Amino acid sequence: MASIFSKIIAGEIPCYKVAENENFFAFLDIRPVSRGHTLVIPKMEVDYVFDLNEHTYSGLMGYCWKVARAMDQALQPIRIAMTVEGLEVPHAHIHLIPIYSVTGPFRLGHSIKLEKEEMYTISEQIAKHLD
Repeated sequence: MASIFSKIIAGEIPCYKVAENENFFAFLDIRPVSRGHTLVIPKMEVDYVFDLNEHTYSGLMGYCWKVARAMDQALQPIRIAMTVEGLEVPHAHIHLIPIYSVTGPFRLGHSIKLEKEEMYTISEQIAKHLD
């Protein structure tokens, strides 16, 4: 059975897409812990990130770098945190989380509320900074 992320890639489920190429897909997390919280996934459906072959794993990290740099330009955070949790969806994924304050910790699973219009605006802001 296809994961929810595979259904997003296929266009069966809508998302706030940030970027896509032939191997990877980036979109805003619908339960963000920070404004601009983005997920980067391989199009290949593999449950565990360390089960990816070396080429795909390296490509995923490179794509995260590209998306994170665009997020830096678009959102102006202090920095972008990167985490791999990998338990909630059986499809390898990387969380790119903008950090805006040194005093405001975030925790996965404790989301903030953003309106649909703001989610769309954020995804467009990041996308326009990608080469």
